[in-house]
Amino acid sequence: MVAPGAAIADGAVIGAHCRIGPFCTIGPEVVLEEGVELASHVVVDGATRIGAGTRVLPFASIGTPPQDLKYKGEPTRCEVGPGCLIREGVTIHRASVGGAGVTRVGAGCMLMAQAHVAHDCTLGEGVILANNVMLGGHVLVGDGAFIGGGAAVHQTVRIGRLAMVSGLAGVTNDIPPFGYVFGLPARLVGFNKIGLLRRGASRDQLRTLRLANNLLFKDPGEFAAKLEQASLRWPEEPLVQEVIAFVRDTTRRRQLVRPGRMAAPELGGVDEENGEGA
Repeated sequence: MVAPGAAIADGAVIGAHCRIGPFCTIGPEVVLEEGVELASHVVVDGATRIGAGTRVLPFASIGTPPQDLKYKGEPTRCEVGPGCLIREGVTIHRASVGGAGVTRVGAGCMLMAQAHVAHDCTLGEGVILANNVMLGGHVLVGDGAFIGGGAAVHQTVRIGRLAMVSGLAGVTNDIPPFGYVFGLPARLVGFNKIGLLRRGASRDQLRTLRLANNLLFKDPGEFAAKLEQASLRWPEEPLVQEVIAFVRDTTRRRQLVRPGRMAAPELGGVDEENGEGA
């Protein structure tokens, strides 16, 4: 269904059962897969593909040019996976130059109102960005991560799988998988216990992960030595090994987020004794 007032350029590919509301604008290189819904006043531009069943609410803008002075109209792409929910006023820019050439949002993501995904970002599956989240260019967000309202993430930061970022946090360094960060600048104050439990982690795995987190991020000592100790102590524990692999990744461009404590535990739901994010 295409409502009156919608503008669809020649060359755009519109899948079966799509719904395009009034005053939407769709560019000539856009591909909408089956069942995509654009509510109204949505702009989709550039070489952009939106996956099946994704819903986009009013005034969102997807695939428009990046906010990068180096970009001179080079052919780059934007991809949104299937089953996503893109809320009001969200902006997702296509890639710029100097990266892989694509901005990618994985399947099943929810981007709440006014969230911004800059050029060359990659979001894994099931990522949630709350209202007014701002991602700089080339940010990598792992599967299932949650970023709280108003948080700002500096360009080239990596956020690991199932990490949790508190609202209004200022993230300038990498966050390991399952990490929970809080504050401005953001500090590592625990791990995402609830997120792990919801995805099937056992209590034994959580206890082991807590021990590893305490060793790596709380106990005194030289970090490289502690990293090696954790690797040897828990060689068969996949959650711990995932954190270690993230930290050891030689392609990273930023330092690891520093440990810290929350000044007001009642605000963030963190168990200070066990270092667990609620």
